[in-house]
Amino acid sequence: MAHLEATIQPASDQALLVSFGERITPEASARVRCLLHLLLRDPLPAVTNLHPAYCSLLIRFDALVADHEELENRVRPLLSVLDEVALGSPREVEIPVCYGGEFGVDLADVADTHGITPGQAIDLHSSATYTVDFLGFAPGFAYLSGLPTELATPRLASPRRRVPAGSVGIAGHQTGVYPFATAGGWRLIGRTPLSMFRADREPMSVLAIGDRVRFRPIRAEEFNA
Repeated sequence: MAHLEATIQPASDQALLVSFGERITPEASARVRCLLHLLLRDPLPAVTNLHPAYCSLLIRFDALVADHEELENRVRPLLSVLDEVALGSPREVEIPVCYGGEFGVDLADVADTHGITPGQAIDLHSSATYTVDFLGFAPGFAYLSGLPTELATPRLASPRRRVPAGSVGIAGHQTGVYPFATAGGWRLIGRTPLSMFRADREPMSVLAIGDRVRFRPIRAEEFNA
């Protein structure tokens, strides 16, 4: 694992932010996952919640139990052993997607933006292997890195009030799947029939941090079935 210098700084009166640079890279994401693994394996008494992102980990803590300096003194030794953490082989997950049409209303615009056909855009999106860097925004919403640069497209100028559950979208260099019907500004290129999150299921989320994801194109008949 490439060495990235970590910085630790207060994020609020009850939070500490550990950052591995400011760029979204596989190395930074890997170090975030390793630190998260250590803190989940051996929880610190004061910690109340952990919020991983692309290149940082926000650690919330009980200010009545510890202060920033005490928590930093407990976290800093963990940074020296990140290279020794074995996360194991990533899980491979395939997600069926019906691209374009009513399922992906922005596919044609995304393709036109890059001077390619919708079919080429589908081929690009479904040929890549993505990594789940973290979950956020909504339960089960996985932020996936690995989008081909030829598809990187800005968010919509104005978010939609309702994005259907299962919608597959693009925002900048990210792609992801909306687990619920919600407002959102990502460019919609397709939709999956899978339920990405269910509270009555174990595990509740289809995707977890570190998973490798592939999208498989399907026809509308398979989606409806």
